[in-house]
Parts: sequence; structure tokens; C-alpha cells
Amino acid sequence: MAAAIPTTEGTIPFDAPNAGKAAETWYKIVGSLDSPSPPLIALHGGPGAGHGYLASLTDLNKKYNIPIIFYDQVGCGKSTHFREKMGDTSFWTFELFYAELDNLVDSLQLREKGFYLLGQSWGGVLAGAYASGTSAVGLKKLVIASGPASIPLYVKGCQQLLSQLPEDVRKVIEDCDRRGDHESPEFEKAAAVFYGRHVCRLDPYPHDVASAFVNLKDDPTSYLTIQGPSEFVIIGSIRDWEGWQDAHKIKVETLLLNGRYDEVTDISMEPWFRHIPRVRWVTLENSSHMGHYEDRERYMEVAGRFLSGTAPE
Repeated sequence: MAAAIPTTEGTIPFDAPNAGKAAETWYKIVGSLDSPSPPLIALHGGPGAGHGYLASLTDLNKKYNIPIIFYDQVGCGKSTHFREKMGDTSFWTFELFYAELDNLVDSLQLREKGFYLLGQSWGGVLAGAYASGTSAVGLKKLVIASGPASIPLYVKGCQQLLSQLPEDVRKVIEDCDRRGDHESPEFEKAAAVFYGRHVCRLDPYPHDVASAFVNLKDDPTSYLTIQGPSEFVIIGSIRDWEGWQDAHKIKVETLLLNGRYDEVTDISMEPWFRHIPRVRWVTLENSSHMGHYEDRERYMEVAGRFLSGTAPE
């Protein structure tokens, strides 16, 4: 019988800028930080989706002995919530999440040994932006998984995907959009068709993936403020973001991942590829936005070999 993987959970006090109250970040370490490999910090999407839907990344510990550090970003899951900050764009900023990530790295004393970073969806946006900045001391390698380099290009890609939906579904979405109705059962049913094609093509959703939607429904504060009412209606503070403009400042080796059917289409990933100096891009042929479940074995092989430095087969 295989030995159980050591797992540690805890919370870290976090002095969130302009919070008005004490906060803390919940984290979980799968594996041992004493491993020869630098740990991989997983940045979840949403914002507000929570860490749970990235649980399959533990495969990287089992096969490549890479310790995995999960955490819930403030505003969701087991970390401090700020429901009172709905619509407060001065609070929900990139700087808030940089500060939280830096606080985690410093509290776990990872700077000297170094660490890897994998961000998925919004987490990929955050990871790319963080790696472009000056505080990413100790970062060894970066994985941007289905995280767009440009929100305007992401929206353009979504519009192309929406145009390919069945006419009756498309008309419901367009009609609801004109009326600003993004909460009715009609809109949710039509949006589910898009999600089933371009967010997760597994039916039913794996339990871990479903947990992300539970988190977002429980507390949509950060999602609605930063993004908007759905995956393809972007009216929040991030709507004009162009992360590729600073991508030339990313100094570490970077792996880009997205799926053939991904809502994060190639046109919104391509600027990362053009501007990051040391970069590789792999598109998973059998997945959409949740490649770490939809094409799990291939995803872990590509990410694991990249992070561990082992040659591809």
C-alpha cells in the first residue's frame, strides 16, 4: 500500500489593504516543503471560485514529487470574505491579490528555495501579471493555464464562440443581454449551453469542478466586481486589461496551456506567446477550459515534465 501523502492546512493573517477588518488566508500543502523540488503554488480562477476545482493538480505530487500549495484567495472559500465590498473597485484590485500572494510566499518562507506558480483562468491572469512585476522574487517557473493575455481579445473570442451556438440559444442570450437580464432561468439555461461546450465538456461536472460554481454562487462579490455577471459578459473592472503589454518583463520559463474548445481562445492566449521571452505553448486537443480534468493525463504530463525539467517523450 502506498504511503499517504502528507497534507498540512492552516491560515495566515493577512493585512488586506483598505479592508477595514482583520483578514486571513486559508492554505493547504500537499506533500512536503522539504522535498528537493520547489513547491507549486496554485492560483485558482473566478475570481472567487476557490481552490477545490484544482484538486487534480495533486497528480503532480504523486508522479513528480512536486509539493502543491493551494489557497483560497480572500473573498471565497475558507479565507476571509468581504461581501460588504460589492462593487468597490478600489478594494478589489490586482494589488490586493499580489499582496496576498506575497504574504503567503513570505509566511511559508519560500523566497530562498524558490517556487513555481500555476494560474488557471483568472488565476492565470493574476499569475502572468504577478510574474511581470518586481515582487516575484524566488519565482522559478510559470504556468499560465487558460488565462487570457487581453480581456478585449478574450471577449472577442467569446463572441465568436457565441455566434456558433444554436440559433435559439443565441437569441435568448442576446435578448437577455439587451435587457441586462443575467439572472433569469432563461439566461442561465442558455448560458449553460455555452458552459457545456467551452468551460467543461464533462457531463456531469466532476464534483471538484462543481465546487467552483458553488463558491461563486455563495459569494459572487469579487466575481461581479472584477469580471461581471457571466463568463462572457465582462463589464467589471478588468474589462480593459491588457496584460501582454508587460509580458516582456517575465524572466522565467513559461508554459502556456489552453484547450481546443476553450472559452479562452487562441487569439487571447497568443499575445503571451509573442511577448514572453522564454515560452512554450501547448493546446490540449480534447478539452475546453478545464483541461486538468477533461484531458487530465496529458495535462499533467505536459505540466509535470515542464516543471520537473524532464524531457518530453
